[in-house]
Amino acid sequence: MRRSDRLFDIIGILRDGKLHRAQDIADRLEVSVRTIYRDMDTLAASGIPVEGERGVGYMVREQITLPPLNLTPTELEALNLGMAIVAEAADPELKAAALTLADKIDAVLPIRTIAEADAWKFAVYPFADAARGLAHMPPIRAAIKARQKLRLSYRRIDGELTERVVRPLHMEYWGRVWTLTAWCELREGFRVFRIDLIEAVAPLPELFRDEPGKTLADYQP
Repeated sequence: MRRSDRLFDIIGILRDGKLHRAQDIADRLEVSVRTIYRDMDTLAASGIPVEGERGVGYMVREQITLPPLNLTPTELEALNLGMAIVAEAADPELKAAALTLADKIDAVLPIRTIAEADAWKFAVYPFADAARGLAHMPPIRAAIKARQKLRLSYRRIDGELTERVVRPLHMEYWGRVWTLTAWCELREGFRVFRIDLIEAVAPLPELFRDEPGKTLADYQP
């Protein structure tokens, strides 16, 4: 079971307002008690009103809940942009609400491994920088659909500006930050680019076809 699915199931179990022992939840979901403890910490940190303690049990106070939602990448992009705008607002209450909403969304997104060279800390990442990268997403998305090569002006985390010609393959959301997985023709290998660090995107007239070793299915993070 994916961690995001398990967190959703835990919320469903606690929604009845009753006290549930960690061992009972662990048995129901076929995981260890230690895993449930970590999941409870994640839910609490993301703003879910979980009450309880280890060895006693857990419950959720009454709250406003939404039915399960399946968001498309475009819908998630729109939600992310809205949170980024609100988080930069002068109203401190709205800004705080945007941050806690982002934490709740982060908690239920799939958890996947990122190569060490491209790792970063999500929790401290500024919303303003994430919003800056959203302007590049429409041309990148269009190039992925058209299988069209792109020229990127990319500023690495160390500040160096590089020019890359890439085959764009996939965009993904990593908790307030979007990334582009692509085949980089300069490095002759797969690279993951933070979209907020892309300074310019230029579609090229050249299209690309699947080649062995250069497809998304070949990418092993």
